[in-house]
Amino acid sequence: MSLPVWAQVTPARRSHVERVVGLLSAWADAMRVAPVERDRWLRAAWLHDALRDAPLRDLMAHGPAAAERAAQDGERDVGVLDAVRYHTIGYAGWDDVGRMLYLADFLEPGRDFDRDGRGALAQRVPAERDAVLREVARRRIDWVLRSGWPLPPETVAFWNALASR
Repeated sequence: MSLPVWAQVTPARRSHVERVVGLLSAWADAMRVAPVERDRWLRAAWLHDALRDAPLRDLMAHGPAAAERAAQDGERDVGVLDAVRYHTIGYAGWDDVGRMLYLADFLEPGRDFDRDGRGALAQRVPAERDAVLREVARRRIDWVLRSGWPLPPETVAFWNALASR
């Protein structure tokens, strides 16, 4: 697997995607995930930022645009498409592939902020996925709120689903 031929990514973005793939692969091994599920995780990882550097009018549109293009290209797994579509904002309707992509996208080791804290969270994922997912969602929501931006309805519904577990 690799980036789709229609991907528009810079070398730095390609490196990010490769780190997300690597993290998901390591977690799949540690969690003894079935090969079919592992494949779903990795397909979503290769697709999630495939159009991140495309000339879109809204930076947040890259997930939905990549999901639409992947569907046109033959991807039929709704879980994979939803993972890609909502990977930046969260989605209450996700199955495991969406949850794992959300975690890996935030926790991949190449990001510059809070490397030690994110690294510690990444190590906990195989044994404490749901607790780490709540913490990652909380951190991402906190950043949106501190930035003064509105929370998308999907993010609110995602948080409410996590908080009610």
